[in-house]
Amino acid sequence: MLPRPARRKVVMIDQGVEMRRREFIAFVCGAAATWPIAGYAQELKQDPVLIGWLAIVSRESGAHFLAAFKQELSALGWKDGPHVVIEDRWADGRIDRLQALAEELAAMKPAVIVAFPALAVTAAAKAAPQTAIVHATGVDPIAAGFAASLARPGGLVTGISNEAADITEKHLELLLAIAPKLRRIGFLNDSTIPNRIALMDAAQRSMVRFSVDGRFADVAHPEDIAPAISRLASEGSQALVALASPLILSERRRIIALAESRRWPLVAWSREWPEDGALLSYGADFSENMRRAAHYVDRILKGAKPGDLPIEQPTRFYLVINKRTADDLGLAISVALLARADELIE
Repeated sequence: MLPRPARRKVVMIDQGVEMRRREFIAFVCGAAATWPIAGYAQELKQDPVLIGWLAIVSRESGAHFLAAFKQELSALGWKDGPHVVIEDRWADGRIDRLQALAEELAAMKPAVIVAFPALAVTAAAKAAPQTAIVHATGVDPIAAGFAASLARPGGLVTGISNEAADITEKHLELLLAIAPKLRRIGFLNDSTIPNRIALMDAAQRSMVRFSVDGRFADVAHPEDIAPAISRLASEGSQALVALASPLILSERRRIIALAESRRWPLVAWSREWPEDGALLSYGADFSENMRRAAHYVDRILKGAKPGDLPIEQPTRFYLVINKRTADDLGLAISVALLARADELIE
């Protein structure tokens, strides 16, 4: 008789317990999968950071500066709208408007204010003494009184310095390289800016160096521009050098038109001038300064202290020549000078 096969032991699992076990596993796995997404969604729901923008120039003449700043800020991960909101204020070249505009921005409690030039920085610092401020471009911040040194500014102001006096002597040199027969040059100067004396001193050194006669005309408001240029014309000026100033930059298209009406070659310090019809410019790229300002904002928003961020100075200056304007004025540009140009407008 064959042995009976061994019986298998069957264990019955309570269906209710099994159901609860499966539900628990599903819950744990589902939660693990959704926690990072939920955290990211929560992060996206945070209010965007408010950034103030205070410029002494007009919106019309400075919109490309703000565009360059926004573009670089976006490249750093701070997109306009979802991540940051920029409240911009423009003084239209009027110093007397700066403080009121700075007060408007301060009342909004921005995380940081981007301001230029030094006068706008001073107004912002007065209106918002506890707010980080990025100096987007302008004169020596040490001389202006809001930085202890370039390496360690201290306080709440940092950014980019553009000391224009260093390049002013080059303007007359470049003008005479194209028009060597000029003997009397007009200089348009802003009487309200902190470094006006340094700019005039640099211009006078260049006059002595090249043995030319110079005439200065001061302006303090937009309505001073036309009378000042008329005065230079009555004094026999044959060309015009525009000295660095936010007011003068803001009014550049009118100044260029007035110079064109007298067939004056016009030289200035930033590429916006020859782009709008002046003969040439030599100086730092202000749009690049605005892009660098975005990097300061990025670091401050990530927790860096403004006083610990070294102030930068331009390391490269650009020569931009409008050849079309030179041709219209009957001026020949040497091959050597054309080879030196960083940009040629034809």
